[in-house]
Amino acid sequence: MAIIAPDKLLTAEEYGRLPDRGHPSELVRGRIVEMNVPYPRHGQICALVAHLIQQYLDTHDIGHVISNDAGVIVERGPDTVRGADVSFISYRKVPKGPLPAKYLDLAPELIVEVRSPTDRWAKVLQKVAEYLTAGSEVVCVIDPETETVQLHFADKPTETLAGQEQLSFANLLPGFQIPIDRIFA
Repeated sequence: MAIIAPDKLLTAEEYGRLPDRGHPSELVRGRIVEMNVPYPRHGQICALVAHLIQQYLDTHDIGHVISNDAGVIVERGPDTVRGADVSFISYRKVPKGPLPAKYLDLAPELIVEVRSPTDRWAKVLQKVAEYLTAGSEVVCVIDPETETVQLHFADKPTETLAGQEQLSFANLLPGFQIPIDRIFA
């Protein structure tokens, strides 16, 4: 991960207007941080989770599913823009219809991050904390290496699920549930 140090700290809006740099990056406290392109397995898991949430939303029209590292502003002054692998934001926060052509300045209720083999846990947990501090209700960290899912909350202890245990988000997506091992099949 390389940090690109501009002459001045960038705002989320300035970062969003930059031309495509040809590789993934995030804005962390005003500075551009380059990231590795994830492996196909990472993308496969992200696509499955986004598909399962969208399938749920097709019959429970309560919000938006967002994927592909779409930007979320998690801090201001200096600004931090993180790209969530998959997220859910309800119509209570963002009305039904096309999403705005700018970074969201309010945190989705649910964030899903898929841990890549090169991700250090300290950095993953830093992102988790940023999302929770910004207002996300739950951050779900999927770890393909251990085939586990960690659920992080702002107001209760972390839960770790594996195997046939059910992944659910009762307060956000009532009735949604899938066995953990389905994510890794």
